Amino acid sequence: MKNTIKRPVDIPVSKLRPFEGHPFKVKDDEEMNTLIESVQMQGVLSPLIVRPVGNTDEYEVISGHRRLHAAQKAGITEVPALIYALDRDSAAIAVVDSNLHREHILPSEKAFAYKLKMEALSHQGKRTDLTSPQVVSKLRTGDMVGETLNESRETVRRYIRLTHLIPELLDLMDEGKIALMVGEALSYLGDKEQYAVLEQCEVNDCTPSYAQAVEMKKRYQDGNLTADNISEILSREKANQRETIKIPTEKLRKYAPNADAKQLEDFILKACEHYRRYLIRQHDVR
Repeated sequence: MKNTIKRPVDIPVSKLRPFEGHPFKVKDDEEMNTLIESVQMQGVLSPLIVRPVGNTDEYEVISGHRRLHAAQKAGITEVPALIYALDRDSAAIAVVDSNLHREHILPSEKAFAYKLKMEALSHQGKRTDLTSPQVVSKLRTGDMVGETLNESRETVRRYIRLTHLIPELLDLMDEGKIALMVGEALSYLGDKEQYAVLEQCEVNDCTPSYAQAVEMKKRYQDGNLTADNISEILSREKANQRETIKIPTEKLRKYAPNADAKQLEDFILKACEHYRRYLIRQHDVR
């Protein structure tokens, strides 16, 4: 294996390959178009970080997957890179640490990034008991780049659970339609049940609330979650979907000064019924 080279060297793009199993998505979006334009005008200004692949003349990218993609799109044949002689686990940790500083990271990216790092730490003989405070300390120690997770132990655990979700539910999370704690609860369901949830989401044009997700998780763990259960649970009207009208209590006090909350509600309903009958009588008179 080639030794670490601490100064940038130009490496042919054809000799570079993405890090196997890296969790960060490289998208052809507006940001990528901007990066491609920049690369076309100025070249790749910030060197990639790579590691040699066995006894070959190829290299695996640790940091710079988006820059590499932009260079390929821009037709550039060589890019500057720093070469580090890292083993697979040290490289995996560096891949995660070098990407977590990005401003926009999708939930699915975090999920598989944290899992990748946990597995690498495990292979290195580090503790990976998520109930142990030492784990977060280890997770916050980047062997090469030094980036931190800036997440609580519980949040890290929740993100790793998301790797058990089917891709379609993960997509809903990435789109901001499912919250982290909801996704975590759904991750305990089997694939068959998760697809049933997805189908009902499409049928009812909804996503599960936290209470609904927890109910389905409990039923699944008790061994009695069926497709009919899922349909019934997700077809219920959620509290935040109900239309409500709020009237400040002080505005009602002059009509029912000594009434409690229940009496005020009854008073309003009776007043509405009285007014409805009045409108009917007025219509009949005409």
